[in-house]
Amino acid sequence: MAVSISVVLLLVILAVVFLRSGGLKFSHAMVCMLLGFYLASTSIAPTISGGLTATADIVSSLRP
Repeated sequence: MAVSISVVLLLVILAVVFLRSGGLKFSHAMVCMLLGFYLASTSIAPTISGGLTATADIVSSLRP
């Protein structure tokens, strides 16, 4: 578990650096994808999923 947490933190840091630099290349997209896979296997995955579902529900309920 400690190894996967450190990998997740490293990937989060890399994703933030890549996004802040303004140039998202293929290698950057691969790092972001790996971050998603590692986050999906952590204990925070249900929280992220619930937050995204709640956000989608709020957005879909808005009427222009």
